[in-house]
Amino acid sequence: METELRIRAFRATDDFETCLKFYEGHKKVLENHGIYKVTSSTAEWIQSSSVFLIVVETLDGSKLYGGARIHAADGSMLLPIEQATSKLDPTILDYVRYYSMNGTGELCGLWNSVEVAGLGIGSLFPSRAAVVIAEQIGMSSLFSLCSPATVRFNQWIGSRVFTEVGNNGTFYYPKLDLLATAVFLDDVGELSKAHPRERQKMLYLRQNPASSMAETSPFKKNISVNVHYNLSLPNTDVNEFKMRYYNRAS
Repeated sequence: METELRIRAFRATDDFETCLKFYEGHKKVLENHGIYKVTSSTAEWIQSSSVFLIVVETLDGSKLYGGARIHAADGSMLLPIEQATSKLDPTILDYVRYYSMNGTGELCGLWNSVEVAGLGIGSLFPSRAAVVIAEQIGMSSLFSLCSPATVRFNQWIGSRVFTEVGNNGTFYYPKLDLLATAVFLDDVGELSKAHPRERQKMLYLRQNPASSMAETSPFKKNISVNVHYNLSLPNTDVNEFKMRYYNRAS
């Protein structure tokens, strides 16, 4: 296991090679768990300028350990959570449309390789970084569809269970024997509901998107990894995904 890692953010259309590594890694992890069809694991997003990646990799970029994606609601392509749950509860479409007026999107595609399991590197740290970059691209809120194991990470970063949809926020997805929970972060800017530890870290990274620090998992505090963050997104506009600036079809 590497003791020096990089967590980097970029727009999908800016780095095709890393997007492909991400797609293959995510697909392999899902298949190892017997999951072969999930909306966030398709490859369509690779060519979308409305998708942003957070990757955990070696310093030279030669190996990918995991990461996450943000899909911005752009008035054209449905978010993965919409694709996954709208047939079960079509009101998700209305909620996304409403929140897209002030910029919304989805944190999805979260995965990590077995080498870093339990360290927070492939789950908590990328989720935290996703919230950091969300402000740069004008997101005021974020949806997510979580496995039972990752609900707590989303609650730590300030999300709540989105009980407005499904069965009090839950769906049997992607298989009838698997439960997924819809969560929603409604104050990306203030992060008022985030765990104090996580809020402090996220606010620091917003002010210092290119920084290095020793990171320790909440679960394995005796293991420390030096993480080099590169979370600046050049050529972004905070109004790009605010749908009130678009003639969006109903």
